[in-house]
Amino acid sequence: MEAESRKLLLLVPILLCCFVGISGAQSYIGVNYGEVADNLPSPDATVRLLKSTSISKVRLYGVDAGVIRALAGTGISLVVGVANGEIPAIAADPAAAAGWLAGNVLPFIPASTISVVAVGNEVLESGDAALAAALLPAMQNLRAAAVAAGDGAAAIRFSTVNTMAVLAQSDPPSTGAFHAEVAAQLQQILGFLSRTGAPFMINPYPYFAYQSDPRPDTLAFCLFQPNAGRVDAGSRIRYTNMFDAQVDAVKSALGRSGYGGVDIVVAETGWPTKGDPTEAGATVDNARAYVSNLVAHLRSGVGTPLMPGKPVDTYLFALYDEDLKPGPASERSFGLYHTDLSMAYDAGLTTTTSGGGAATPSNGAGATVQPKGGSGWCVASAGATDAQLQTDMDYACSQVGVDCGAIQPGGACFQPNTVRAHAAYAMNQLYQAAGGHPWNCDFRQSATLTSSNPSYGSCVFTGGQ
Repeated sequence: MEAESRKLLLLVPILLCCFVGISGAQSYIGVNYGEVADNLPSPDATVRLLKSTSISKVRLYGVDAGVIRALAGTGISLVVGVANGEIPAIAADPAAAAGWLAGNVLPFIPASTISVVAVGNEVLESGDAALAAALLPAMQNLRAAAVAAGDGAAAIRFSTVNTMAVLAQSDPPSTGAFHAEVAAQLQQILGFLSRTGAPFMINPYPYFAYQSDPRPDTLAFCLFQPNAGRVDAGSRIRYTNMFDAQVDAVKSALGRSGYGGVDIVVAETGWPTKGDPTEAGATVDNARAYVSNLVAHLRSGVGTPLMPGKPVDTYLFALYDEDLKPGPASERSFGLYHTDLSMAYDAGLTTTTSGGGAATPSNGAGATVQPKGGSGWCVASAGATDAQLQTDMDYACSQVGVDCGAIQPGGACFQPNTVRAHAAYAMNQLYQAAGGHPWNCDFRQSATLTSSNPSYGSCVFTGGQ
């Protein structure tokens, strides 16, 4: 996982589909399964956990035979990894590549679905010139061995995982460009990815961007919360979240390199639940806000401004906390789940199914959450200013699934014609559409939940279950 930062991003379109009629697994949501820990659940327990969620992909940092076998027949696909230390030998000798494939991939397919082999992790940013030079030959030798093996192996893609540090420029997104130091090697690697249909894998972390710029408006931008947005002076696109901006910066860099058609896969992204005193923003509430809002954003299908209409395949970091990882406390605290299988927080990933039909969200304790709006109503808080409420109203009304027609002239809720009244209606609409979780009624603390129905006359506020 990287520990560097970049800035930027887009809308938080939130659809009712995020909470209603979710099919069990969703092809664009994956998770990283790090194993730098001494207290991990058994592979079978982990697979049972994964099957209770909408996670459809798992990334391993190496090859864990127990986990791979446990995932056989589940429909959950795998990314397995070649360790950095294995790269030189594989690059130097095609027989070594064939041997690696024979020992680490062929025994498991087709029972288990291995979609990608990630050759090394953050190699180009390692500072090891010899290792970086061996990266492409290793990828080529492994690809040749897979094609020679035929059958399921021939369909496996070979890529490598990069941090945002490969970009020399990412702010604004339209200026995205790769560092000159890695550009020559990347050109060759991108050519290989393009020819073989493999993705460019990148680790965008809005959390680290916030670390470098810990202002309240930056936090809202990073957490997909209401904010004024940031306009890209080059494209004139207004970004309202950091994730989209970082991903689009990568898209721009790929286009600038002549490989705009190469797919992007987010290999890691997440937010820690705790950190050292110097690590701003590492809290459970922020982790829940980032991951749950990211999941909702992916489910909306809106994509990013430069890649509209299609969610980016995204591997969340990480499945479990890893108690043996070195470094600051945050490094050990990215888990969606604790190793006792309890939730670190509810990211909206848990599902329950019956009779093979569509899944409905669960509260993580086995109780099904009914697919309807939230409890009570979300309204403007007493201390919120008109300026804050105007920003929040504009934001809420711009989201997919939110209808603000009632507060337009002639609408049932147009009167009283005040910012406060209109904002209350708009914020409640977004709160209900997003599923009615308490964190959906935050709006940078300019909104509050109430059990008193704010409806009046013919103006009806949805909610109250």
